[in-house]
Amino acid sequence: MTVDFSVVIPTFRRPRQLREAALSVLAQREVEVELFIVDDSPEGSARAVAEEMNDPRVHYIVNPSPTGGVPSKVRNLALPLARGAFVHFLDDDDRAPAGHYARVKQAFADHPEVGMVFGRIEPFGDCPPEQLEAERRYFGNAARKAAAYQRMGLKWGFVGEMLFGMAMLVCSAAVFRRNYALSLDGFDPSIRLMEDADFNLRMMREYGVHFLDEVALEYRIGSPSLMHDPNPDPARTAEVREGCHKFRAKYRRERGSVEFFALAVLARTVLKLAA
Repeated sequence: MTVDFSVVIPTFRRPRQLREAALSVLAQREVEVELFIVDDSPEGSARAVAEEMNDPRVHYIVNPSPTGGVPSKVRNLALPLARGAFVHFLDDDDRAPAGHYARVKQAFADHPEVGMVFGRIEPFGDCPPEQLEAERRYFGNAARKAAAYQRMGLKWGFVGEMLFGMAMLVCSAAVFRRNYALSLDGFDPSIRLMEDADFNLRMMREYGVHFLDEVALEYRIGSPSLMHDPNPDPARTAEVREGCHKFRAKYRRERGSVEFFALAVLARTVLKLAA
């Protein structure tokens, strides 16, 4: 069987949410999928969910060295096993919208030059209504910027925004060509938080990106929110700050100071006018 999409769900002790995420993948139509559930808990908390699926498309993997929640290492375990033309790293509490993979497959066919497709993010959850509305405003603004850069053909707009502007997407909102993801060696395990921003940035810069202007992810919002907590935990804030510093320093080291500072100027001038 030819596999279109290899979907990797790293999971850590969230069986109820994992079940929803997995079913959203297996319910996709007009494409062939395989699903890797990568369990990061030492007690194998996700095994029952994987077995309950009773589906040959589901592959259950136990991390031999549980990290207790370092997603880059867990995602990287499954990437070499993937057979699909495209790979989707779906978090265990998010959901793929109905028909999404068929639309993404068509987008890649229409844009053979790009390595990455991402789209709009639709938050949901049991959080307070004002928090949910704040998240919707944030991701609505991100989508407007992405659509503007797309219209103007600004590959460097996406790159500059990721480096110096807002986080335009979360990990689960993007799908990648598998061979390109392998060429980038997956996620950088030295970056504890913001590892997905680093990976997305490298993919955008190296292979280009297409923004699909429709809902690409149903994104579960917890309370407090990891990204937008009004009273953030100081330790978590420090981790995010460190992650941002690491991926920016890495970009400057690998691509040079001239490109790095040129993008900084672009982000603070042209991109503000464009979006």
